[in-house]
Amino acid sequence: MKMASVMLAGRDLVSMDDLTAEELQAVLARAAELKARLRAGEQTPAAAGKSLAMIFEKPSLRTRVTFEVGMRQLGGQAIYLAPQDIQLGARESIADVARNLSRWVNGIMARTFAHRTVQELAEYASVPVVNGLSDREHPCQTLGDLLTIQEHFGRLEGIRVTWVGDGNNVLHSLLLGGAKVGLHITVATPPAYEPAGELVSRARAIGGEGAVVLTPDPHEAVRGADVIYTDVWVSMGQEAERQERLRAFAGFQVDAGLLRASGGKAKVMHCLPAHRGEEIAANVLDGPNSIVLDQAENRLHAQKGLLAMIL
Repeated sequence: MKMASVMLAGRDLVSMDDLTAEELQAVLARAAELKARLRAGEQTPAAAGKSLAMIFEKPSLRTRVTFEVGMRQLGGQAIYLAPQDIQLGARESIADVARNLSRWVNGIMARTFAHRTVQELAEYASVPVVNGLSDREHPCQTLGDLLTIQEHFGRLEGIRVTWVGDGNNVLHSLLLGGAKVGLHITVATPPAYEPAGELVSRARAIGGEGAVVLTPDPHEAVRGADVIYTDVWVSMGQEAERQERLRAFAGFQVDAGLLRASGGKAKVMHCLPAHRGEEIAANVLDGPNSIVLDQAENRLHAQKGLLAMIL
């Protein structure tokens, strides 16, 4: 497949399902190319003279820095809009914000609570809108994750990924993106914390029934895994559920015992920030099997690949 044959200019990325399998592979190929060029000291002004508005309803380390640095490395600029700057839907309607920003910038990235907020921005904006995280999906994280897996294994098709923990927004995007590139994903969650049924069904429709397997047993789930992936048990906005969640997820920590149950060679992933001693043991997060910092770095390169193609 030639990257030049895939055109994404002007496109939104609200959900991982907004990209076809071919388009997703093209973004990953562009990301890998830009990463190699950066390491060779080459400049790629693919966004020269362009601006990206970054709307934040939630605090961020990786999302803000990677988009801001990424735009600068592509020759453009990013404008940070804090929660108090806009107050989406309160001070001004989402539609009005989208229409105004469209007159000034070349793209919008939004990190929000409600998924509907990103959808509405995309509906009313005349420039590309990128979901930097919502309560339903985190597609940019999946782009970085897939790039990381591809680098470590040399391929994506047939790689066995086990998710241990909460069936959350990061997992939702991983299921959709993974199904498009041929991952086999086993999900181990406590009862009542499974991923959304409609997204599981959609992933199976894309990749086949075997693309996603659900189980309540983390030790069974990790057997033979190439990758073990986890995330926090209590996300932003769920603080009131903390004690209930800690009880529900007892036994789901990714620790040395769970790593041994996989065969001991599985790579360990976490989208960060991590709570050492809760969803993951410190000696695993910081151990030789961990590729979490590669994931964090690849947020930059994957998002650059996307921005270079849509702006």
